[in-house]
Amino acid sequence: MKEFVLALDQGTTSSRAILFDSSGAPASVAQQEFPQIYPQPGWVEHDPEAIWSSQLATAREVIAQSGVAPARIAALGITNQRETTLLWDRRTGAPVYNAIVWQCRRTAPLCDQLKAEGFDQVIRERTGLVADAYFSGTKLAWLLDHVPDARARAERGELAFGTVDTFLLWRLTGGRLHLTDASNASRTMLFNIHTLAWDDTILDRLSIPRAVLPEVRPSSQVYGEADASLLGAAIPIAGIAGDQQAATFGQACFEPGTAKNTFGTGCFMLMNTGVEAIVSRQGLLTTIGWQLKASAGGYTTTYCLEGSVFIGGAVVQWLRDGLHVLSSSAEVEPLAASVPDSGGVYFVPAFVGLGAPYWDAYARGTIVGLTRGSSAGHLARAALESIAFQCSDVLEVMARESGRSVEALRVDGGAARNDLLMQFQADLLGRPVQRPAVTEITALGAAYLAGLATGVWTSPDVVAAGWRLEREYLPRMSADERGARLGAWHRAVERSRHWAAPE
Repeated sequence: MKEFVLALDQGTTSSRAILFDSSGAPASVAQQEFPQIYPQPGWVEHDPEAIWSSQLATAREVIAQSGVAPARIAALGITNQRETTLLWDRRTGAPVYNAIVWQCRRTAPLCDQLKAEGFDQVIRERTGLVADAYFSGTKLAWLLDHVPDARARAERGELAFGTVDTFLLWRLTGGRLHLTDASNASRTMLFNIHTLAWDDTILDRLSIPRAVLPEVRPSSQVYGEADASLLGAAIPIAGIAGDQQAATFGQACFEPGTAKNTFGTGCFMLMNTGVEAIVSRQGLLTTIGWQLKASAGGYTTTYCLEGSVFIGGAVVQWLRDGLHVLSSSAEVEPLAASVPDSGGVYFVPAFVGLGAPYWDAYARGTIVGLTRGSSAGHLARAALESIAFQCSDVLEVMARESGRSVEALRVDGGAARNDLLMQFQADLLGRPVQRPAVTEITALGAAYLAGLATGVWTSPDVVAAGWRLEREYLPRMSADERGARLGAWHRAVERSRHWAAPE
């Protein structure tokens, strides 16, 4: 009996593979980091071959160490760092340039130009996104403009564009499938989330030929099979979702008004808004959560409001690798706990600008409130608190724009294991913060999508019944203190904004 599902979780700093059994429990896990490339300030790239080799290696490792025969794996699901943009040769499969990572700001001037033209309103109305360098559209335009002969080759149909899911699917199937799912397509700034099609007006403005784009499919469907030579069996590939949508699905946020926050390299908060695409006026994104088969036939599109924080757990990596205050990221919690509070220090980690709800590409990292008494402990605590402050800003706007009061926030991601941070997050929100028993929630979401398409799980209700609480953090901070801390944070944010000069 095929009772296992393999999830590939391709992230910003590492590739992971997790084998889940039919109860949703991880049977085996493998992870491999890969290098980050910083060609110049504000630019971030990955080697596509490093993405592929690390992901394939972890998939093989997880199968080998589990002892599960590949033929017993019912399906494979893919979840991925979103917006990261790749362009490759359709004939050879070779990338024509490094992957341009979602964090990369090189196209901020083009986005400024779009705003000056008023075209950002077209983008907002059709894609639910803001005109920002974060998204794939301007990254693809940059590649077509800067890689020699790329535009002509793309127009001739010789090149293929994709986000990371599309690239992995292409490689897994030996180039037979050039597909993405609706959740990833909705992050490209090229996809109309209302008509559910690539948008000709935006493609024309960015001079992107249709021939380079993948086909868009639902998030849960059998797309094809992985080559048996890669994983030991022709495993059906049956689920795809961007990492944050997959995490929302894994958290069983199936009812409108339910919300989750992933504390990863960045922080990403999504609220399910059902079949309604709520247009944000205050810096949130409207995005497709997933497309699932409807009981009456066809597919239903679920929408979400999203707030993206660019630098979350990455601020701890900076303390470790940039300042060498830590020798490992695990040291940050005891160091932060060595002081009772941040000592008046506020840290705005706008290393690559600010995301929601500010969308300031020219903000830069700022530390305020330092005195001679400030210590490494205060800095570590201010760094952790900065993550919670940014997420609090997002949830406040999300609740206001949706007209729904979030009863509790479900959390996941590496930093969600930090008890000090989770308690401070509950204090700032004035709401319970809930951490599930299974923390590999992003990969689990991809597994659920693949398993639903292949009969491992019969319905989202079955998935929801499997969600288990591991720990709940209840707010303890007084309203007065909460207001004072948030007020000081917002003053610090203002000092970080519009710092870097536009190019």
